[in-house]
Amino acid sequence: MAVITHVGFSVTAGDGDLTRLENSLAQIADLGADVAELSLFGHDLIAGGRVIESRAKALAEICAKFPLRYTAHGQIVSNFMDPVNLDRQKAVVRAMLELCERVGADVLVQHCGRSTIGTAPYRAAVDRMEREALAEMAEVARGRGVRIAFENIFGVEVGEYRQSPSEIAETVRAVGHPNVVGLIDFGHAYIEGTRLGLDWREEVRSMAPVTGHLHLHDNFGLPYTMTEFFHPSESVALGIGDLHLPLGWGALPFEAIFAEIDILPGTAMIMEIGERFATERAESLAVARHLAGIINDRGARAAA
Repeated sequence: MAVITHVGFSVTAGDGDLTRLENSLAQIADLGADVAELSLFGHDLIAGGRVIESRAKALAEICAKFPLRYTAHGQIVSNFMDPVNLDRQKAVVRAMLELCERVGADVLVQHCGRSTIGTAPYRAAVDRMEREALAEMAEVARGRGVRIAFENIFGVEVGEYRQSPSEIAETVRAVGHPNVVGLIDFGHAYIEGTRLGLDWREEVRSMAPVTGHLHLHDNFGLPYTMTEFFHPSESVALGIGDLHLPLGWGALPFEAIFAEIDILPGTAMIMEIGERFATERAESLAVARHLAGIINDRGARAAA
């Protein structure tokens, strides 16, 4: 079995207009991509933890029009370290897993939790809460034929606690469920490494063995020392933050990284590069297929 089996793009999150979703999928299909990652959080598909039937039906009809495989992205604000809203958070994940099954998406992306640094016992408690929630959702995912891909994020505020990639690997191993895998977001790892003074490539290498999903986009590894910009192009000019640039525009050494990581077979590679960079997407797709080849060729040699 190939290590990286499909390469494609995330769908630009809309304002509930499913016509925009259809147009976005058409563009991804026209590029010759294999897979599209649905932004389930951006299409008004769920209300109060319940699937809106009419919109779910429309979503499935739209997805069926294109020769694409599908994965899905959960809520950006999803947080299993939030005791106040944990039941609501889990209800939305359950609904999203239902939507995944209905459109044939085999992965649901789940952001790692966010909390305050606090004391070591406090961090252990929120880590435990997150692991228990992941294990519970993993059983739901098993019944839907979906894997939950647990994604590394970066902190923004002083005193913010996010698990590093190596800690996410520990969480995935502790949950120990076949329907939970790691998701390496290389750009996020680069930024968080700078923020915390970590060897971010070592962090990525530590996470790779439990990883079954990838997010690619470029940046300069700079945390948010500024957060207010008049226009998005200003942050690009400064190189600050989570820029989601075409591959090669930033400073991520993708070829070197892909030469040193080993990930799980059956992995999807999703480029989170929006339609703002439509003219650069084809070139990024070619780069991504080359990177996939580096890992797949190494896997084939190892299996020979």
